[in-house]
Amino acid sequence: MFSSTHSPNPDDFERQSNEFATWLLSRPGVTVNSKIRIADLRGNAAGRGVGKFFSTRTSFPSSKPLVIAVTQSDVVEGEELFTIPRDLVLSTHNSKLKGLLQQDLEELGPWLSLMLVMIYEYLQGDASTWAPYFRILPQSFDTLMFWSPGELAELQGSAVVEKIGRRGAEKSILDSIVPVVQSHPSLFPPVGGLSSYDGDAGALALLHLAHIMGSLIMAYAFDVEKPENEDERDGEDGYLTDEEEEQSSKGMVPLADMLNADADRNNARLFQEEESLIMKAIKPIRAGEEILNDYGEIPRADLLRRYGYVTENYAPYDVIELSLEALCSSAGLSDSNIENQPWLQFLEELELLDDGYAIPRPSLDDALTNILPEELALLLKTFTLTPEQLATQQQKQKPPNPSFGQDEAKILFDAILLSQQRYNTTVEQDREFLAQLSHLEASAPLDGSARRRKMAIQVRLGEKEIFEIVKAMINNHLANAENTSTSKRSANDDGDDSRRSKAQRT
Repeated sequence: MFSSTHSPNPDDFERQSNEFATWLLSRPGVTVNSKIRIADLRGNAAGRGVGKFFSTRTSFPSSKPLVIAVTQSDVVEGEELFTIPRDLVLSTHNSKLKGLLQQDLEELGPWLSLMLVMIYEYLQGDASTWAPYFRILPQSFDTLMFWSPGELAELQGSAVVEKIGRRGAEKSILDSIVPVVQSHPSLFPPVGGLSSYDGDAGALALLHLAHIMGSLIMAYAFDVEKPENEDERDGEDGYLTDEEEEQSSKGMVPLADMLNADADRNNARLFQEEESLIMKAIKPIRAGEEILNDYGEIPRADLLRRYGYVTENYAPYDVIELSLEALCSSAGLSDSNIENQPWLQFLEELELLDDGYAIPRPSLDDALTNILPEELALLLKTFTLTPEQLATQQQKQKPPNPSFGQDEAKILFDAILLSQQRYNTTVEQDREFLAQLSHLEASAPLDGSARRRKMAIQVRLGEKEIFEIVKAMINNHLANAENTSTSKRSANDDGDDSRRSKAQRT
């Protein structure tokens, strides 16, 4: 299933779709609203989906062929679209593997434990409960984990490249997944003509398979809450995004992952109840409209990293990221080593120091001080403290009151200039590149390399636009501060003249 990057032939495609639908509807507890259905959407570059396709969307996540769901007749707000029982969720809790190993799977953490379970279930072939589900999952990915070095070079300058974490992911897999598989050969049948998973060849095969499963989890899995009657259990790598995600329980929910997502038009949401997961309409959906889930307010860089596609609807959530190193350099510090900088040591002791700071895309009515993260404003203020002022704050064990004057603004402006130097192209060049690719795309679909290049340009161009907007806001802030200062000086001068005139009159 995962040995080929080519699309299945038409007969296989239809057969696998039908097998999946038959399997799903035969499972106890599964219900599917009669207004939706699984459909073949290959003619619309979208693979399989639920219902008939009427959307005008032009960009789909190629790593996620099960993406479209549309209604055949009107759906009212609150109407159930489908129900998936909890025992059909592919998870560490439901897999037989948990009872076949001596170790507690949850010790691996939510990502690695699900990755191991999915490897196990996949290798069981038709013996797995989820065999029909595996057969309709994607075979290739556009997520950044699978981009070549040359393709990733198109993202040079974007902080998202540092978040891919392929090296860290592979270390976690080699340290935690491979030893378990190698020590239980009866549970994990070899693939690809291998006699076993021992040795370098076996480890590489497992590494590839683990990357596939990790990417499926990244693009498909849901955070699955534990039912209230389930005992709480105590509780890595490049597939993680934040601390909350590290702690959540992950599960693959068949059918729920067919839904595409949209930042503005989402009209459905997965509700988690005691015995089942229920997809419900959260607003009225007219016949022919696409059923859309929501990934949340994430920038296009993370949309590309996690799901393998880009859409303009997520552009309002784009961000720029300023590294601690760039901010330190702009503040005149020789380096960003915490041990060498008392200003950084002070914030680190108060647990108020970050490696980087994200600034969101401003809206038209945003003030500069409103878009700056509180931690960034605090860092900028701390940089402006004299050694004596810093010592006073250290004695109080309290951070200074954040303010944003000319000194802070100049540090921020210089940090932005440094960050912009990471990019190899200008805004104008990127717009021209996009125009050329759009012209080509108008006559024929872009090939894989060109498609990835286009998405990279969209990401980096969005970031560059934010840099320019924030720079303009800083310049306005400095100009207003200068005008205010000039007005105060003028008022003081006028007051002095008035006082002198009064003294002369007396």
